[in-house]
Amino acid sequence: MKKLRLGVVPIKRSYLSLDVAAAEKERVFEVIRTIKQDAVTLIDIEDVCNRGIAYKPEDIQSVVEKFKQEKVDAVFLLHCDFGEEQIAVKILREFRLPVLLWGPRDQYPSRPGMFGRDTQCGIFADAKVLSRNHITFSYIYNVDTDTEEFRKGYVNFLRTATIVRDLKDLRIAQIGQRPTQFMSVIASEAALVEKFGIEVVPVSPYGIISDTLKLADSNDPAVESEVQKLKDKMDCSAMTAEQLQRIAALKLTVLTTLEKNDCRAGAIECWTLFPDAIGVPPCMIISELADMGLPLACECDLNGALTSVIAQAAALNEQAIFFADLTIRHPENDNAELLWHCGPFPYSLKKEECQARMVDAYATWELKEGDITILRCDEIEGSYYLTAAEGKAVEGPETTGSYVWFETGDWKKMEETFVYGPYIHHVAGVYGKYITAIQEAARYLPVKWDPPGGYPESL
Repeated sequence: MKKLRLGVVPIKRSYLSLDVAAAEKERVFEVIRTIKQDAVTLIDIEDVCNRGIAYKPEDIQSVVEKFKQEKVDAVFLLHCDFGEEQIAVKILREFRLPVLLWGPRDQYPSRPGMFGRDTQCGIFADAKVLSRNHITFSYIYNVDTDTEEFRKGYVNFLRTATIVRDLKDLRIAQIGQRPTQFMSVIASEAALVEKFGIEVVPVSPYGIISDTLKLADSNDPAVESEVQKLKDKMDCSAMTAEQLQRIAALKLTVLTTLEKNDCRAGAIECWTLFPDAIGVPPCMIISELADMGLPLACECDLNGALTSVIAQAAALNEQAIFFADLTIRHPENDNAELLWHCGPFPYSLKKEECQARMVDAYATWELKEGDITILRCDEIEGSYYLTAAEGKAVEGPETTGSYVWFETGDWKKMEETFVYGPYIHHVAGVYGKYITAIQEAARYLPVKWDPPGGYPESL
């Protein structure tokens, strides 16, 4: 996945010291250059503004042109002092992208014969002007540059901006149809286009099936390579050679289909079609493709695919997500729930000491320990809602398929949210704590944030 392109606009008040502002700018750049270097590319304005700071009217067009040329995904409005409201708003109006508003905490106030920076004062002014111009922005408290609070806020913004970027121009492959019994996964292609600009690409499952069978029987070395990768990772002794070849061929066929159609996610008709057509379900290839950063939602759950992209982007596309059923409460822990599915969870998230096995073409293993965020984005009557909860993996009874026991602070509140809200039993899970970034992303998206706790007021 490509890096987030973050345009950084340091601004200053025209009559305040350029040297002081430049020193503050460099202090901030020294910090942000070291944060998440593999996930973000910083686009500065050193080549278009004096000392790399915008403070003159003629700077507006120069910055706008550069950022458009560089195709920035988000903008960091960095106050080096009070700043210039007209400079800030006229630049940001041209983009309508996620904006981070922040400036470092001043060390001292004005003194006789010397102006202070009044950074916080300028942030208040800019916030009003941005709001009046309907520019959505994010904010980090006015803290020192080299603090954990700034670093955490900055990374959260990178996650938020990545979610917004990854939903832009998203194409979701719909391979087949929903199971007849699953009325709960009914979704609107029209609403996805109208609200998000997301295009659903219909893919004939019969074409996938035909190509898979041909490839499996072709003696293609790529198929044998995929079979060997599976054998190297897990116990495949319960599987026949033909089944393994068909799983490998199905993975390659679906991967080619996603790439050909420029789809970064998909929803697939699984247990209702593929076992009869090719002798194996697609659960194992869902696991494999998740580890490649290409999530596929089970049971042709289009809104589940949308949720999966949000989850993966919240983690800056640095790890795989898993797509799970909410199934049963823990028999002894009232705040824990079994996150389970037949066998599509990615191998990279497997508990280290757990023996990985493939049985009837289903992945069979427990997921690792650690913090987990679960989320669901869903729609009813044309409105989209987004909810999420943070928790951790805990011990629980062994079961079949792929699974993890998830403990959160108050499961009853989460359960109420899923019952009363427009959600179903499907969630995307991702390791880490990302609820802050997901909630912030909802401010930029055509969704209503629905914190766990009961009946959404707007329903």
